[in-house]
Amino acid sequence: MSEKDASRPAEPVEFSVDLTGHEMTRRAHVMAALGDDWDPVEMVRGEEEAYDMLYSGLDAEQQRLYDTLVAAGVLPRRGDGGTVREG
Repeated sequence: MSEKDASRPAEPVEFSVDLTGHEMTRRAHVMAALGDDWDPVEMVRGEEEAYDMLYSGLDAEQQRLYDTLVAAGVLPRRGDGGTVREG
């Protein structure tokens, strides 16, 4: 056994790092970057509108694929719960 190996503990050593302070700093920076005019409700509303647009106007094959993915639980049903139609 070398000198280097002899200095290692025989049992595992408990090691922990408390990142609470770092996490609070990170969150403060995120909120500062978002700015005072950030509106989370409006952001979610905009995302919902974007998804509705994304899944509108599908051709027959796209609609079939969409319905298959919804039935498999991969995508949520968009709109009024009915099949997404063109227009």
